[in-house]
Amino acid sequence: MAKAYFAAGCFWGVQQRFSKLTGVTKTAVGYMGGALQSPDYRSVCTGQTGHAEVVEIEYDPTQIDFSTLMSRFFEWHDPTQVNRQGPDVGTQYRTAIFPQTDAQRIEAQQMINQLNQSGDYRQPIATTIESADTFWIAEDYHQHYLDKRGLGHCGI
Repeated sequence: MAKAYFAAGCFWGVQQRFSKLTGVTKTAVGYMGGALQSPDYRSVCTGQTGHAEVVEIEYDPTQIDFSTLMSRFFEWHDPTQVNRQGPDVGTQYRTAIFPQTDAQRIEAQQMINQLNQSGDYRQPIATTIESADTFWIAEDYHQHYLDKRGLGHCGI
């Protein structure tokens, strides 16, 4: 199994969508990219910790590859928005990829370059490629939040 980490605004909807893809074996929501040790939702929501709301994806690379995961990631949110997605505003809602390997980092940069050159967007891609530091799992009530409540997609 391999892992991928994406930030695309509210992590509830992103998790729901990734968890339904063939080849994705497990997802979890949490926080990455900040300085505070053991962040929680309340601290991350202040926008002061530097963390982003992130989805951790465990996947079988023989069934789905990182490139396909990235393609879905870019389809499911507006990668030109800086520190916001829909009504959610703040650094914790930034668009980011946290590569686990050099190959993932190279693929991510290549895809961002391709999207910027495609002419499909009126503004440059704002998605950052950030160091994959510690993934801090979010509180239990955030895990599969929309599915637990029988709700559809969240703002993405």
